[in-house]
Amino acid sequence: MTTSITPASLVYRTEGKRHGPITRLVSPSDVGQLIKPFVFLDYIEAQGGGGPQFGFHPHSGIATLTFPMTFDVEHETSQGQIDHVKAGGLEWMMAGSGIWHRGRAFSQVPMRGFQIWFVMPPSHELSKPEALFIQPSDVPTQGPVKVLLGSYQGLHSPIPSPNDVTYVWVSLQDGEDWTYTLPEGHERVWVFAQEGDLQVAGTSLHRELAVFPQGLQHIGFKAKGPCGFLLGSTAPYPHDLHMGYYSVHNSADALVQGEARIQAIGDEMRSLGKLAAA
Repeated sequence: MTTSITPASLVYRTEGKRHGPITRLVSPSDVGQLIKPFVFLDYIEAQGGGGPQFGFHPHSGIATLTFPMTFDVEHETSQGQIDHVKAGGLEWMMAGSGIWHRGRAFSQVPMRGFQIWFVMPPSHELSKPEALFIQPSDVPTQGPVKVLLGSYQGLHSPIPSPNDVTYVWVSLQDGEDWTYTLPEGHERVWVFAQEGDLQVAGTSLHRELAVFPQGLQHIGFKAKGPCGFLLGSTAPYPHDLHMGYYSVHNSADALVQGEARIQAIGDEMRSLGKLAAA
């Protein structure tokens, strides 16, 4: 097992690409290939008093997990489900065989948050869509760690994910240390340092995503100034990624089925006047 990490041993580092209020940190065609089933990650940063509004758009084969740190979200699906989640809660939408959804953000303070995509395994990539909303008080928390998905030291996310992943938010004060011990079977770890200077692997990360080498058991972190960061780890994901514009699947055939389904849903929504005519 690897027992030490150096800056040179980090597999990947990126500050992402910013477009307005959205910084794209992970895409299925780049670092998503390394850290799958994590295949897509956006960091949202905007002024208060409104924020990004996402009109109806489709997905298949994936699940999205939105973590609105400082803003509220209203979410609506093509199945007619409308829900609200408060700042600090979680919005889970498993697209499965296909769904359209839209979201609105509300905040009077600067907006910070994340949306991540997971490719679903073959058992779930064409399953019935579902949406689940977790309010802030129901997000498992222990010390500096919020469990967004998976498990950490006996805490379990209420979200029923079929992937063997851990996905957490960690907040450290200046000078604090924290060590992540990989769950059994996990081989890949990544981190995004959103706030402060995060000391790890002999280097400092600031507004930067890094992927660690395989074969680790423990990773030690230290905060320089108040720090907040995302961390994800995963067991090996054995399937290839087959990508459409809004969809990610494990086979070409499943991608065809998913894209056909979201096209049919879109046609139905247009016929009902819920979408502008294409």
